[in-house]
Amino acid sequence: MAGSKEIRSKIKSVENTRKITKAMEMVAASKMRKAQERMRAARPYGEKIRSVCANLSHANPDYKHPFLQKRSDMLNVGLIMVTSDKGLCGGLNTNVMRLVVNKIKEWEASGAKVQGTAIGNKGFGFLQRFGISLVSHVIGLGDKPHLEKLIGPVKIQLDAFAEGKVDAVFLCYTKFVNTMKQEAVCEQLLPLTGETLGAPDSSWDYIYEPDAKTVLDELLVRYVEAIVYQAVSENIASEQSARMVAMKSASDNAKKVIGDLKLTYNKARQAAITKELSEIVGGAAAV
Repeated sequence: MAGSKEIRSKIKSVENTRKITKAMEMVAASKMRKAQERMRAARPYGEKIRSVCANLSHANPDYKHPFLQKRSDMLNVGLIMVTSDKGLCGGLNTNVMRLVVNKIKEWEASGAKVQGTAIGNKGFGFLQRFGISLVSHVIGLGDKPHLEKLIGPVKIQLDAFAEGKVDAVFLCYTKFVNTMKQEAVCEQLLPLTGETLGAPDSSWDYIYEPDAKTVLDELLVRYVEAIVYQAVSENIASEQSARMVAMKSASDNAKKVIGDLKLTYNKARQAAITKELSEIVGGAAAV
């Protein structure tokens, strides 16, 4: 019964794999809850600062910050791509990569050059393979993103925009919708316009202390940092949700494979017993 032995070892192998996927599913479920809490905690601040910047984009201060100035031509584009560091999370990274490829083709068709910033190991490898000029990257963020790690790579793109080296900066990441659905999005980060931020409720202005330049220089950099941090938080929550769903699917598939293998094993065993019995009966009849 060599066939039966092989099937038994296959069953054992699949059962071991199922144990691993089941454990990974439970770990992802635990991390997902924490990641969702962090993401929801970051949202109120992000929404409030977005609202303030929306008002600023329609206000008429004496000082016009470079981040609020729209360029006539888009010849150079800065791209910040947020992905996960690890795999085994379904089509999460593939969807962002597909979106980024389409966007890069659009920009290159209109004659624009692209320079990239990668947040996450998968995006870093992808942009290198795709031949995009990488100006900065950060990997190994872990399950809890720290703003100090994100500021450096993002600031390179902000400085390039302020100096006029790039005409627009875009942020691509996976937006968390719910546990079963994550959506790849590409948002314009700079310049800050009323269309991207949302129009304010009414036309109004702020009183700046000590002066408009000091306040706006600090506030708009904080705004960009908040949006990037929120994007990374959403991406981590999406990653854990996608991993949990992918591992659950793998565990279910392993269970089905084990069932099929056990059925095959029982059939082979039954066939061997039937053959043995028929040989015994045949031998007895010959005697």
